[in-house]
Amino acid sequence: MIEEQSIIKVAMADLNVGSQDSLIRTTGLGSCVGLTLYDPGKKLGGMAHVMLPSSDIAREGQLNIAKFADTAVPELLSRLIELGAVRSRIVAKMAGGSQMFAFAGGNDTMRIGPRNVESCKLALEALKIPLIAEDTGGSYGRTIEIACNTGVLFIRSVQKGSKEI
Repeated sequence: MIEEQSIIKVAMADLNVGSQDSLIRTTGLGSCVGLTLYDPGKKLGGMAHVMLPSSDIAREGQLNIAKFADTAVPELLSRLIELGAVRSRIVAKMAGGSQMFAFAGGNDTMRIGPRNVESCKLALEALKIPLIAEDTGGSYGRTIEIACNTGVLFIRSVQKGSKEI
């Protein structure tokens, strides 16, 4: 018997959660980070497509909390707990954070990918959520998908093929 799985799409600067019968997918991860949280006991998962490291730079009127690492990670955790996840069991995985273009000089503002990875790790650390696997860095794009029934994070890229973490 084939199980039907619903696909939940997460756009850029977006986040969402799903249950056991869901696959959560995001595409176009270059310097952005796809961060997942997962409760293996309840088989609940969530994903955020983080574009920028810190909401301190936000200039927009209404803050898009999914856009920034420092606001997306706590919001994703909150939504998983609302869905019934047990906080002490939640683990994280992430992918992306590429340095898509080479820049001359050591200007930190152009290191968006590495800064996104660092900021996601700091947010996880502040919330005491263990990061159990990652596929970050490099200079190539990724598409990722988390299977909420297993917690496996599937990663695809044109340059590096497919892998699971």
